[in-house]
Amino acid sequence: MNKRPTYKAYLLFLPFLGIDLFLLFYIIAAFKYPGGSFAYPSHEGFSFFNNYLCDLLDDQAIIGVENTASTYARLSLAMLCLSIIVIWAYLPKLFSKKSIFHPIIQITGISSMLVTIFLREGMHDPVLRIAGVLGAIALIATFIEMYKHQFYKLLIAGIICMALVSTNFYIYETGYYILQLPIIQKITFVCCIGWFLTMMLLIAFKTQMPFWENTDNSAQF
Repeated sequence: MNKRPTYKAYLLFLPFLGIDLFLLFYIIAAFKYPGGSFAYPSHEGFSFFNNYLCDLLDDQAIIGVENTASTYARLSLAMLCLSIIVIWAYLPKLFSKKSIFHPIIQITGISSMLVTIFLREGMHDPVLRIAGVLGAIALIATFIEMYKHQFYKLLIAGIICMALVSTNFYIYETGYYILQLPIIQKITFVCCIGWFLTMMLLIAFKTQMPFWENTDNSAQF
């Protein structure tokens, strides 16, 4: 029997594909970054322990020359934001009962990622603060729904992610432990992306979204 992929199946895989592209473009950007970091301005190349991920987005590298990595870094950021936008859009499907919090989750979550796309030199701080507020609202609404539906493990993991993000903001704004921030930032990214992708998998299982449908619409599996 002839079968074809459903459009829903493609949407299901978009975040996973997007995260893969995010990693690919950021690796390319890291190799192309001329050099320089807050701690070591004259250091050549990208340092995993000293450079922020945002350093790759700027037009000029900290070392003082044109940043040849910026195009790849911006493509990477766009892939990340679009992937998480899809997750925010689908997130209410994780919960069995409709709630006033569902549109709040979608609107604030998606808006936070749309704002984040403009993260670059000159707009870094205002973008981070606006996206941070919107993201916090989306997370709190999500946590309320997770508690109501007894997703306790997922809730705890989400609270840990939010605590890590808050730690990043605190360090950035106060300057305390600022030299450790680049590595804390990367740990936060890994934890948050893992949490988002876990939710997307759970959404797929809960909705029982078919990967394929028959062209004659007579059966599905």
